[in-house]
Amino acid sequence: MEKSYVSSNTIFSFDENKFYKNGVSLTNDNNEPVDENGYKLAIKKEVSSFVHRAYSNIIVLIGAGASVLCINEDTDKRFGKTVRMLAGIINEKLKNDTSLFTLQELADMCKYPNSVEDEVNQGLNSRFNLEDFLSDLISYKKYVPDNEAGKYEASEHAIFGCIVENTSYDFDKNSLNHATFINTISHLVKSPSKLTFVTTNYDTLIEDAADEIGYTVMDGFTFSHRPYFDSDMFEWNMVKDIENIKTNELEYKKNIINLLKLHGSLTWERDNRGIRRKEKNEVVKPIMIFPSADKYMQSYQEPYFELFTKFQELIKRPNSLLITVGFSFADNHISQMIYQAILHNKSLAMLVTDYSLEQTNDNWTRMQKLMEQNYRVAFLKETMNGNLSFYLGEYYDD
Repeated sequence: MEKSYVSSNTIFSFDENKFYKNGVSLTNDNNEPVDENGYKLAIKKEVSSFVHRAYSNIIVLIGAGASVLCINEDTDKRFGKTVRMLAGIINEKLKNDTSLFTLQELADMCKYPNSVEDEVNQGLNSRFNLEDFLSDLISYKKYVPDNEAGKYEASEHAIFGCIVENTSYDFDKNSLNHATFINTISHLVKSPSKLTFVTTNYDTLIEDAADEIGYTVMDGFTFSHRPYFDSDMFEWNMVKDIENIKTNELEYKKNIINLLKLHGSLTWERDNRGIRRKEKNEVVKPIMIFPSADKYMQSYQEPYFELFTKFQELIKRPNSLLITVGFSFADNHISQMIYQAILHNKSLAMLVTDYSLEQTNDNWTRMQKLMEQNYRVAFLKETMNGNLSFYLGEYYDD
C-alpha cells in the first residue's frame, strides 16, 4: 500500500481503489467504502487539525521540488530542476563540447570515487552526487597542471553557467500554483505576525507570484531606488496611524511576507557598496551558493550568515509551525538546524510535504524517527504544483 499521510498516530494509505486509515478501510456515514474524493477530504481534515491552530509563528521552507512541474508523470522542462536533473544536463553539455573536459574526465582528475554514468543501464549513475563532485572539483583546482588549467577553468565555468541557466525561469500563473499557495497559507497568520518563506532556490517564483496577487515582500533589502541588503529589514512591519480621540491605534498592512533566500538569488549582485538587488537581466555575476558539500562553509559569508541566523532564530520561537515544500532534507546544514530545533523546541510542529514519502537519505530518516518518538512531525505526499493548497486550506464539515 502507498502512504499519503503519516503522523505519530495516523496513517492514510491506498491500494488501487481501496482507501485506509490506520490499516482499516475508510467508510462514509452510510458505512460504505469511500471513493477517492472522500479519501482526500479525510486527509484534508487531518491536515487541517495539524496546521489550523493558533500558531504565533509560521515558516514555509521551500526546496527545489517546489519549482518542479510534472505533467502526466513527466517533468515540464520550462521550470524547476532537481539537483539530479541538473547533473544529467551538465553531463550532456560537457560531452557535446570538445573544448571542455567531460564530467567523467573531471571526476577522474579530482579523484571523485564514483563513475558518472551507469555502464549497464546507460544513464547517470545513481551513486553520482553532484554536490560532492563539485566540492572535489573546487578543491582540486589548485593542483591542476598548468597545461590543463585553462580547459579546467572553462569546464568549471560551463558547469556553473549551466546551473544558472537551468534555474532561471519566470512565474507562469497558468501553470504554477505559487500564488494560490501564498494566499492559502497566509490565512493562517494573524497580524502583527508575518508569514516567512525560506527557500534554497535561486529563482524568483515566490517574488513573482507574490507580486501577481498584490503582496509586499520583505526580502532583507531596502525600499530605496537601488535596493541594498540590510538584514534589519526583516524586523520591520508596515503600519499606519488611525486617529482616535482616546488613543493612537495602529493598523497593520495586510498581505506582507518575509522571504529568506538562504542560497542567494539570480537577482543579487555585489558592488562597492554591498549587495544589491537588480532585475535578472541586469545581473552579470549573481550571488549564489552552488550545490556542493562545502555549502556549510559558504554559509558563514555575507549575506548567508545573516539569513541562516534568522532562519535558526525563527524555528526556535515558541508555538511555531514549519511547513516544508519540495525539500528533501539532503542539505545537511539546514537539516541539522531543523533536527535540533525540534529536539529542543517542544512547541515546534513540522509538516513535511513532498512528491514521495519514500526518501532514503539519512536526514529524512532522522525526521521520521522524531515522528515515531511522538514529536510533532507529520508527512504529506503532495506537491506545490499539485494539490497542496487544497490540503492546507481550511476544512469545513458539511
